[in-house]
Amino acid sequence: MEVLALFMFVALIGLLLLGYPVAFSIGAVALLFGIPALGLEFFNLLPLRIWGVMTNFTLLAVPLFVFMGVMLEKSGLAEDLLETMGLLFGNIRGGMMISIVVVGGLLAATTGVVGATVVTMGVIALPAMLKHGYSASFSSGTIAAAGTLGQLIPPSIILILLGDVIGVPVGRLFAGAVVPGVILIFLFIVFILIFSRMRPDLAPLPDKSRLRTQSDMHLAVRVMRGLIPALSLVVAVLGSIFFGLASPTESAAFGAAGAVILSALNKRLSFKQMNDAALDTMRLTSMVFMILVGATAFGLVFRGMGGDGLLEDLMIQLPGAQWGFLAVSMLLLFVLGFFLDFLEICFIVVPILAPIAISLGIDPLWFAILIAVNLQTSFLTPPFGFSLFYLKASAPSSVSINDIYKGVIPFILIQVFLILAIISFPKLTLWLPDLMDSMQGY
Repeated sequence: MEVLALFMFVALIGLLLLGYPVAFSIGAVALLFGIPALGLEFFNLLPLRIWGVMTNFTLLAVPLFVFMGVMLEKSGLAEDLLETMGLLFGNIRGGMMISIVVVGGLLAATTGVVGATVVTMGVIALPAMLKHGYSASFSSGTIAAAGTLGQLIPPSIILILLGDVIGVPVGRLFAGAVVPGVILIFLFIVFILIFSRMRPDLAPLPDKSRLRTQSDMHLAVRVMRGLIPALSLVVAVLGSIFFGLASPTESAAFGAAGAVILSALNKRLSFKQMNDAALDTMRLTSMVFMILVGATAFGLVFRGMGGDGLLEDLMIQLPGAQWGFLAVSMLLLFVLGFFLDFLEICFIVVPILAPIAISLGIDPLWFAILIAVNLQTSFLTPPFGFSLFYLKASAPSSVSINDIYKGVIPFILIQVFLILAIISFPKLTLWLPDLMDSMQGY
């Protein structure tokens, strides 16, 4: 029966690669394998499991953060940030790319919605970069990579889901992701600066006629006007979590209200915008929870057949104990990211790996951050990286999919380097959560 559980996993991967709907494929495989092997009565446990998912207070943060992101995307915040950052870094070689990385980080800390960030920057920034003579591959790679920062930098939807799946408090997980997220932004900027100097033809300096003409004081005012709304929301949402003033769900509600207020201040709040934001939130949240329900059925059957015990025995017997398990699990997640969506990996693979990691004495928070960085690369890895599709759909016709594929390769390697750095120096992840706990008296 344990071997049958492994065949169930293989069958599911095959159905997903054939393009069948994720949520229904997971549930169907669970029923087709579970009923003959375990009997129909075994599924009496399933409604209780689903009820536990639907009444989980932490998961209520998902639709609230999604709504916050959609509202901010429609409020014009991204356009303001791109314009002001472009003025700030305009005189530097590769300055437009640096501004995109900075804006990507700020949008990640406010919206956390990868698709909206990539599309917005693809529509606004990419044509301008091509007009200034920037390389199509270098530019598109920067935009795609900057857009994925919303996967790692809190408030990230994947961090909320990982916290629930692995059993780590979301507030500590948010704190643990801050330092790796900042390091990743720094590494992106350093790479852009170095590569722009090595290959000046790919990132030329702007024409003198196009350099900013504003005085330093006027520029400072414009930059602060663009930054203050975003930074205020970041401080309000994340600060309330880090200092123990609110739970992640409560801060998500506060952030959703703040996004509505920012839209009103930018004079972009209307009934149509609210309606569109609510519909987009409903679609994305429904997709997430339908997959979660299917994954709950799959996990129930997989464990009922003893598949988790078999995998645990196999992983424990790997050479190198913890390090062997980390190497195999990170490689497995990286390879699966070429073909599967991050939600599928989070709900199907992570629940199998997490108990094994905990049994080996691996810190679950550290392991969760490693998974989050790894899943972030799944947005960039061909052939099914979602950021690549988002960017291709919004990019000018002169930018080919090959340009995008070639442009993201250095940024994928940077993310792999970050995974190795986090493995080598666990304090990069654990320092801020420990500090946050000590400040709250734990």
